[in-house]
Amino acid sequence: MKKLQLAEIDDIINKEENVCLYVYTPMCGTCQLAERMMEVVEELFPRIPFYKTDINYMPERAAAWKIESVPCLLLFDGGNIIKKLYAFHSVPYLYEIIKEFWPESR
Repeated sequence: MKKLQLAEIDDIINKEENVCLYVYTPMCGTCQLAERMMEVVEELFPRIPFYKTDINYMPERAAAWKIESVPCLLLFDGGNIIKKLYAFHSVPYLYEIIKEFWPESR
């Protein structure tokens, strides 16, 4: 997952048709575990761009997107949030959620 800065986020989300954006904080233990799961899931969907960003550097965006906690996975389609995930459960769970929205992307 490529790390995005706030200045890059809008461009990426609006340029790419489908985007998975992983939102985290560096000191969060759950976020570290979730990131490892996301790295595996990313390999399963080579056609979908996966990015990550630190919520500490984008408080206004976190409020606008109504992010309630981290880790958070945002699925964007055509620049719009179509799904927010807070409970990552497992790699198979994440795989099934993403496949549900973009079955042709495997």
